[in-house]
Amino acid sequence: MENLNGDENVNRTWENIKENTKTSTKESLGLHEWKQHKPWFDKECVDFLDQRKQAKMQRIQDPSQSNVDNLNNVRCNGSIHFSNKRRHISKLNWRNLKLTVRSTMSGTCIGALMTSRRHTSLELL
Repeated sequence: MENLNGDENVNRTWENIKENTKTSTKESLGLHEWKQHKPWFDKECVDFLDQRKQAKMQRIQDPSQSNVDNLNNVRCNGSIHFSNKRRHISKLNWRNLKLTVRSTMSGTCIGALMTSRRHTSLELL
């Protein structure tokens, strides 16, 4: 059992070193500009990810039930936020697509209607 606790301490220490290195690198170099693959991902989303990392570090350092609950709450809130952002952007994209199709269709229909009226008026003459 002592060997297992020693391994857990080594893992916790390694996780702490890794996270501290990432944090200090981010603070000294700043956030690099990411390529924007997801238009809904903004500064607020980065803040949620930072909160999740902090809660994870607290749970690793002290795996008490309150830290576990805190991590679960932060994860849940982040997931809800990300889902709402994706849903909102998706709705906007659909609205824009509908407007584009409507304007294209109305232009096409008006053009076809004008053409058919010209042919009809020529036939009457």
